[in-house]
Amino acid sequence: MSIYKIKPAVKDYIWGGVRLKTEYGVETDKEIAAEAWVLSCHPDGLSYIDEGKEKGQTLDGYLRSQGRELLGKTASGYEGFPILVKLIDAKRDLSIQVHPGDDYALEHEKQIGKTEFWYVLDSDPDAYIYYGFNKEISKEEFKRRIKDNTLVEVLNKIPVKKGDTFFIEPGTLHAIGKGTVLAEVQQNSNLTYRVYDFGRVGADGKPRTLHVDKALDVTRLLPPENRSREGDTVADCSYFKVRHLSVREGDRALKITVDNNSFRNLLITDGQGTIEASGEKKGFTKGDSFFIPAGTGDILISGAAEMLLSSPAC
Repeated sequence: MSIYKIKPAVKDYIWGGVRLKTEYGVETDKEIAAEAWVLSCHPDGLSYIDEGKEKGQTLDGYLRSQGRELLGKTASGYEGFPILVKLIDAKRDLSIQVHPGDDYALEHEKQIGKTEFWYVLDSDPDAYIYYGFNKEISKEEFKRRIKDNTLVEVLNKIPVKKGDTFFIEPGTLHAIGKGTVLAEVQQNSNLTYRVYDFGRVGADGKPRTLHVDKALDVTRLLPPENRSREGDTVADCSYFKVRHLSVREGDRALKITVDNNSFRNLLITDGQGTIEASGEKKGFTKGDSFFIPAGTGDILISGAAEMLLSSPAC
């Protein structure tokens, strides 16, 4: 059974930069690489197998042809592919936005909602994010502040640095600030309600669409709750689990066991090394992403590197 290196879909949103290309090895003809969908079976941005006889096939198409056994027992509880993993480079501030939960999204959009997790990979000295409110407010105040452009005055503005983590529950107002590069693990959804966009226009010269009424329905008007981390597990919820792992040159190989319960995504966030399974050995470098099928068994990772290991919740 193979370990599959993945080529991402790339998004050139207006707020993005070029660091994913220059520092994380993302290949694209686009001038801007705002997001790289490094593990995606979502129709809005399919990722591809990047080597071997399957090279050029979409991951989604390959999995459909081979059967859901590659996803593992956990995936049986999901209608489609369970998670989506991204690299994000914010050269400019992203819009202030919110995601609905499953119940609201299914009723109003006929699709699932979006829970997501951020792991900060790098940041400028003055970089920050918006993460919920800095105090409890009423729906009337929320609506007024959107209208009179004072919303940021009541948002929780947090300076960020490498290694910071944020769990973004549905209903949490949020935005990535300029100068931040991060990895995102989320439900397999592309559903976002844009609340405020600093008066910017899109590529067509028109103001980007806002979704204020729906945002008013779903936004939690409270400061966010703190979530604790345990060991190397940086996110653990009902949709996905994420571990931050590292290896050092000269140390014994890091062993990971991939059982029949679930596949894994291994995203290399820094460094380089090798990954080995079932006698197959591959080199990796910063920005590489691998799909590891359920039932692969023991994986050995050597070198000097940091990585995120993600899977659906078991």
